Amino acid sequence: MEMVNRPYATAFEAYATQHPEVLCLSADLTSSCEVDGFRDRHPGQFLSLGMAEQNMLSFAGGLGLAGFRPFLHSFGVFLYRRPYDQLMASIAYPRRNVRLMGFLPGVTTPGGMTHQAIEDISVMRTIPNMTVLEAGDATEVESIVAEADTVDGPVYCRILRGAVPRLFTSPLKIGQMRVLSEGTDVLVVTSGITTEEAIRARGALARAGVSVRHLHLNTLKPFDAAQIVDHAASVRHGVVTLENHLITGGIGSMVAEALAEAGLARRLIRLGLQDTYAHGGSRPYLMTYYGMDALALVRAVECLTGQATGIDHDALDAVRIDAVHSLVKAEAL
Repeated sequence: MEMVNRPYATAFEAYATQHPEVLCLSADLTSSCEVDGFRDRHPGQFLSLGMAEQNMLSFAGGLGLAGFRPFLHSFGVFLYRRPYDQLMASIAYPRRNVRLMGFLPGVTTPGGMTHQAIEDISVMRTIPNMTVLEAGDATEVESIVAEADTVDGPVYCRILRGAVPRLFTSPLKIGQMRVLSEGTDVLVVTSGITTEEAIRARGALARAGVSVRHLHLNTLKPFDAAQIVDHAASVRHGVVTLENHLITGGIGSMVAEALAEAGLARRLIRLGLQDTYAHGGSRPYLMTYYGMDALALVRAVECLTGQATGIDHDALDAVRIDAVHSLVKAEAL
């Protein structure tokens, strides 16, 4: 598996330098959001708003009114929890072309509850005029900048940073989910970092005789409910959703809504955080502890099919090991 170092930093700089109306805004997490190099090389397109996210969002709304397209860089959790009123009144309601680039989605940080955006999908998808995207690999990180900037209105993106695996060869396109396998037993729906886990599980399940249809979502709003229903109707045993988020309001809820509204009777198992905050720890540890990893997916598939596969950790495809701590600075949590 190819690992790409800091794909966001490279992609943003390449795009922004070709579009002078794009501005880079930071809320005191500049290096943690990989735009420190852009700040140093292109100070005329960079604004530091300090650790004051409410002000940053209101300021960005004004920039949008003036014809600029600001890209806001912070940890995802700081782009909607603290400044929710400013997000609604200054950006979403007037439909400003503001791009909210949210780093550290879900359990991708050991920083604990204060830094983990675990309910951001459920919050952001309920906001009128808001588009919600999530990158699942280096290719999608590289292409999310330009693609988000095609939207007439605000966009919230869940961004991966640091060393990111390359799983796909084609860029992210809004509204185009990826069909990664076309099995007939169980439908698996994933996004973000959980797609890599599902790929690990898929190989072991295939060797055990289970045919998996696997969808990767990168566009969470607008949500293509009709396509989800069509895929769910094509499998025998049911659907499993696996997400780096609370199961309430996230992908599991979106799939449940789609099935219910279509009147399609399919069993559904939702994997993700189960009405809990996550504690601090490495990403692999947290995904295992909270039942969000490849083995948890295997067990859910066994539950749907009624078939014991005999798959254990050793039978799964190899997993990469991430460094837990930054060697750069404390803010990199």
